[in-house]
Amino acid sequence: MKTLHTLMIVGALALSGTAHATPATDALLAKYKAEGVTKIDAAKGKADWTKSGKSEDGEAISCSSCHGTDFSKAGKHRKTHKVIEPMSPRANPERFTDEKKIEKWFKRNCNDAWGRECTAQEKADFLTFLLAQ
Repeated sequence: MKTLHTLMIVGALALSGTAHATPATDALLAKYKAEGVTKIDAAKGKADWTKSGKSEDGEAISCSSCHGTDFSKAGKHRKTHKVIEPMSPRANPERFTDEKKIEKWFKRNCNDAWGRECTAQEKADFLTFLLAQ
């Protein structure tokens, strides 16, 4: 019976799109909800992934400019050419395991791509989208 219960939980997580949630992502999603997020929309996170903003040098940039759209592969910073490990938790099990790092990179990358910090809603949408990759 315990095995059946475990399988049901794993199946529910897979269907919810958060099969690769971690204690860090659970805590952040709870924080975002406490900040007013009522409906998390992974489809919006997916759409925002390629939404263009302007970099500080006026160049069009989006999340996909550096991270790409194949989340199982490494990306590359558009200026420094530094390798960015895969975004997919399946390909990179260390991804999304540290709350402070997640928040640090949201702050830095949102500012780089959109010229502002992401809202709690945008972060919740992105995080839910990325956990499903």
